[in-house]
Amino acid sequence: MPRLTSDVQAFEAHATDADLDDLRARLAAARLPEAETVHRAAPDPRRWEQGVPLADLVDVVNYWRTGYNWRSFEERLNRIGQFRTTIDDLGIHFLHRRSARTDATPLILTHGWPGSIAEFIDVVDELADPQDADAPAFHVVVPSLPGFGYSDKPATTGWGTEKIAAAWVELMGRLGYSKFAAHGGDWGGNITTVLGGRFPAHVLGIHTLFAEAPPGLTTDGLTAAERKWTEETRDFWRHRAAYAKQQATRPQTIGYSLVDSPVGLLAWILDKFAEWSDTEDGPFETISMDRVLDDVTLYWLTRTGASAARIYYESHNSLDPELRVDVPSAISMYPRDIEKCPRPWAQERYRQIVRWRSPEIGGHFPSLEVPDFFVKDLQEGLEAVLAASR
Repeated sequence: MPRLTSDVQAFEAHATDADLDDLRARLAAARLPEAETVHRAAPDPRRWEQGVPLADLVDVVNYWRTGYNWRSFEERLNRIGQFRTTIDDLGIHFLHRRSARTDATPLILTHGWPGSIAEFIDVVDELADPQDADAPAFHVVVPSLPGFGYSDKPATTGWGTEKIAAAWVELMGRLGYSKFAAHGGDWGGNITTVLGGRFPAHVLGIHTLFAEAPPGLTTDGLTAAERKWTEETRDFWRHRAAYAKQQATRPQTIGYSLVDSPVGLLAWILDKFAEWSDTEDGPFETISMDRVLDDVTLYWLTRTGASAARIYYESHNSLDPELRVDVPSAISMYPRDIEKCPRPWAQERYRQIVRWRSPEIGGHFPSLEVPDFFVKDLQEGLEAVLAASR
């Protein structure tokens, strides 16, 4: 247990019974649309061409109302250890799991959207105290992004990825970690890139599932597989990124639905778990329904649908094209992720790639889809990073 100061206070999650009763009542009273006009038998990914199929949504809503246990998730968070601190007048919530190992390295894990700290609760213990004594151990810190979960909602503009990265350095310093490693995917990968590029005096190295090349690079010299990556990424942003354009331009408008309707919130998030996971049909082939509902319920109870969406308004396409990352970097490109960067392009920004992996399985949420593989990949990647930083 870390030594608490006036700057860092212990926190416990506990939703009121009234809020949970209200959620169940709203689910019971939900008004649903008619079924989609794409009629295909499961399993078939084309069932999702118009979004979440009605039958799938009804199944999840019924389980959410009658079978899902939020208290179990709260207890897990409280066992890991939760805290809050105020940075730049904004309350920041985080998990902090210290390792029993004396050789442990501080590590900050940053989630993205539509994820949350729920992405990491199944891997924190193994990262802190691995069963394999030869694996590296970490003092694990998992913050909730501003506007997400139990962190405060910014009341002004300005909380983009650059400011968040600076806040993470301040957070780690308050915990006594002047130097640390960093990991992230999605927005967490963007923030991890900023951490490595802007704060090399504090960041020992990074492991990221996100690598964004500087603009203007050509496909000359890329392999056929690498060219396919660029084509798939371009297709995603042209044809399947309406959610990002909506949240980057009108987060307040979609926010009313996300905060007022649990079914609307569920469908908005479930759509991404389905499309972005390495599955043949729906997300529950690899991710438990409970874990998806942990994530969605956290958004619901904290009323953060709108405030979380605003990270797109603050930071969409904002990564500095001139930013270079000189600290040791390990990069993993999972096959079914939505944005994959060829290594020759990545090397233009990440100048010291010490480990590059293209796993055979996994999508955008590997800590939930393939948690055992994710932990091993992260351990091995950070081991390479730390060896290079010495």
